[in-house]
Amino acid sequence: MKRDFLDISDYSSEEIQDLLDLAIRLKKEYFEKGNPPLFKGKVLAMIFQKPSLRTRISFDMAMRHLGGDALYISPNEIGLGKRESIADVARVLSGYVQAIMARVFDHEHVVELARWASVPVINGLSDYSHPCQAMADALTIIERFGNRKGINVTFVGDGNNVAVSLSQVCAKLGWNFTFAGPEGYDMPPKAVALLHEIARQTGSAIRFLRDPHQAVRGAQVIYTDTWTSMGQEEEAARREQVFPPYQVNAQLVSEADPEVIVMHCLPAHRGQELTDEVADGPHSVIFPQAHNRLHAQKAILARLFDVA
Repeated sequence: MKRDFLDISDYSSEEIQDLLDLAIRLKKEYFEKGNPPLFKGKVLAMIFQKPSLRTRISFDMAMRHLGGDALYISPNEIGLGKRESIADVARVLSGYVQAIMARVFDHEHVVELARWASVPVINGLSDYSHPCQAMADALTIIERFGNRKGINVTFVGDGNNVAVSLSQVCAKLGWNFTFAGPEGYDMPPKAVALLHEIARQTGSAIRFLRDPHQAVRGAQVIYTDTWTSMGQEEEAARREQVFPPYQVNAQLVSEADPEVIVMHCLPAHRGQELTDEVADGPHSVIFPQAHNRLHAQKAILARLFDVA
């Protein structure tokens, strides 16, 4: 049966844990003896409206490592929803490939792709959520702290797509999630309501604060992201005035748990949301986190292809 990977909230806690367990196994297998060609004969179409380093390379290499192939489709080749309707693109590609990954501006575009495609569709990023990143984040946290409940994760900054998916994966796994950001830059109300609903089922504690110093007390994880996402460039000057109190610097890190790790989905604007001292310091896991995109996405693909 066709199934998509559009949002963390679409999956149960047990299914999220299963994906992470599989990612751990595939990663271990890759470094010990290489992955078997589970994806032989399978092709992933990769639609990009936004440029990418990690999303493009990690999905491409995930397919290659397991014997499949990936096809990059640039913004100019389709003009998704402009040159050709999303419904038509979905149905055409479904006759050529075994799965579609799309990195889009408007979340509704990836939802519509999934509605019309007869093969699985993966949300590689939208303006609402970034579920593949959240799976890599969770894998990174588990590798450092183990597979236990009650880990304290604090996101500092803008209530963007990364914050939405991170909060959902935390709640699904029974971790505590705290958000600290300036007024006017909170997570979308729809996402907050859904987060509280998930947390009620798993027992996660959810907090929304303004003070980043209060937010990081007791945190095992501090996570931040760029203050201005792609598509918000006209807001950059205003955001650069609002967000400096939310910079993740050595002082803020020192106020968290002594074993805290610092995470960032990259690309980072060093000197803005994150200082060089922290990004390159002993608490940073930003590069292992980036590398885990590869392994988490192998697991997602394997489950959607139903081969592992």
